[in-house]
Amino acid sequence: MSNLTPEQKEKKKELAKYKRKVVEKAGVMHDIVEDTIWTDYVKLPQLSEEIGVAMKDVESFLDEHPYLR
Repeated sequence: MSNLTPEQKEKKKELAKYKRKVVEKAGVMHDIVEDTIWTDYVKLPQLSEEIGVAMKDVESFLDEHPYLR
């Protein structure tokens, strides 16, 4: 991927932002599972849904820009 055009490099940065959202939400879920499952388990369904939506955003972006796969 080192031969990316400047526009493609910008798209790669944009993809990183989408991926970061997924990782941040997964981190919250991980923290709940590791530390506070007994009190915060009720948050897991919503987090799971948010992760699913964020992953769909990543996949859609990759579908639009397959050179980033």
